[in-house]
Amino acid sequence: MELLSGLLLLAVPALLSWPLGKYMAFVLDTGNGQGNISGIIVGEITRKPQDWKEYAWSMLIVNILMFATVTIILAFQQVLPLNPDGKTALEASLIFNTASSFVTNTNLQHYSGEVFMSYFSQLFGLMWLQFVSAATGIACLAALSRGLGGKAMLGNFYRDFSTSTLLILLPLALILSLLLIAGGVPMTFEGAAVAKTLEGATQTIARGPVAAMIAIKQLGTNGGGYFGPNSTHPFENPSAFTNSAECMAIIIIPMASVWMFGFITGRKKDAAIIFTVMMALLIIKVFIAMNLENAPSAAFSGLPAAAGPNLEGKELRFGPGTGALWASVTTATSNGSVNCMHDSLNPLTGLVPLAGMWLNVIFGGAGVGFINMFIFIIVGVFICGMMVGRTPEYFAKKVETHEMKLALLALLVHPLLILGGTALFAATPWGASTVLNTGAHGFTEILYEFTSAAANNGSGFEGLGDNTVPWNIATGIVMLVGRYVPIILPLAIAGSLAAKKAVPETSGTLRTDTLLFGTIILGSVVFIGALLFLPVAVLGPVADHLASIMR
Repeated sequence: MELLSGLLLLAVPALLSWPLGKYMAFVLDTGNGQGNISGIIVGEITRKPQDWKEYAWSMLIVNILMFATVTIILAFQQVLPLNPDGKTALEASLIFNTASSFVTNTNLQHYSGEVFMSYFSQLFGLMWLQFVSAATGIACLAALSRGLGGKAMLGNFYRDFSTSTLLILLPLALILSLLLIAGGVPMTFEGAAVAKTLEGATQTIARGPVAAMIAIKQLGTNGGGYFGPNSTHPFENPSAFTNSAECMAIIIIPMASVWMFGFITGRKKDAAIIFTVMMALLIIKVFIAMNLENAPSAAFSGLPAAAGPNLEGKELRFGPGTGALWASVTTATSNGSVNCMHDSLNPLTGLVPLAGMWLNVIFGGAGVGFINMFIFIIVGVFICGMMVGRTPEYFAKKVETHEMKLALLALLVHPLLILGGTALFAATPWGASTVLNTGAHGFTEILYEFTSAAANNGSGFEGLGDNTVPWNIATGIVMLVGRYVPIILPLAIAGSLAAKKAVPETSGTLRTDTLLFGTIILGSVVFIGALLFLPVAVLGPVADHLASIMR
């Protein structure tokens, strides 16, 4: 029954993603006037067409300004308004980590929001970044789509950025925030509530403008919670209604982004094939996770509780199945919010969210999930072309050595950040002294943190004392590199392909809108992912599982 409920929570956003993707393409398509609404607000700078280099530079400039703005807000929050609880300034490395985290759409949190952040920092710093970082991803996918559609000029980043914020993210967030308020999520500017317990003790209950931040946290594949426990906290996620709404919100824009690509390029069949591959991978993830989590925790082996599913680290309001579903969805995208403790998942269940972030293409983040899949598409096209002895083609453009060099570089950055960071911290006190558990489980805690940072996911395995200077600096750098290199290189590929002459289709042309091509892409993702990450999977979750059953 839980599995059927989980599939229903995937089916609803899948159905809604088609009209949403069509709307996103409409407002972002440079061929219609609707997107010029943003030009009225932002100004003349939005009207100049840009090639891929100009587009990428504009994106970087805007993101640097975003980073600088939030760094200043966090450093001076103690003197800024909307600070009724008197929050003080943050430590320097934590400011760097937090600004890096939110500007890259990662939202990895080495702090508890209700403890460290003022209302001003939450709303005008972190929540603002959750809008504009998601808008960056959507804008860059629109540019990539135009390049693959044959346009040498990829659009205008400022226009796409403002349009994505004002006409896509803002209306959706307003609707979801109203639904969350109706479901019991707080929305107030009053300070923390002080209450007397039944025993007569005084209790301070943190609250604030929660609903507004949670809406964009989910819709923008951000995941940065208002409270430290994230969506396990009853003020962020009070009921089954809010749990379902938030879970569906995680996936709807990444799903719609695939259809947006199809509408902008005019190749809806290609989009349908890619959507099918992504959906197949997500359903497999959900099925495996929910079944594995129905097994008892090894910690209860031999006890009467062993007959039931693994309830360790779960919100009993939602149950083990819903926790496993959320863990699968949040790591299929770059959302990273949690409604259960990933550190308490059964070891092999913990491998499922790790695999989602290793592949990083199962719908992925807002816009950037498809951009990551594009790299696997280029690699798959190239392999098939070499197998039949002809120059590979994609969308009637030849894929040659230059494009493959860029694609392979983009493909290898992700595992390099994860494996290099994990090796360094597992071998030094920087990481080894911060883990809660020894052995394979402690190794998995370090592995998960670097995986989450490199995938711009932001979820935590926990059990890790990660608010240290080495962790803050290392994961901050990983998040920045893991965000911008995999965006810029595909834009360069799209710009290179757009500048080439189209070649006519022949009987030897590889069709990219068939199930055969979908199977090729699926195989490329799975086999390349296995080759890159199977060794650390064995050292971490698999070894942890074997150790738990041998105790």
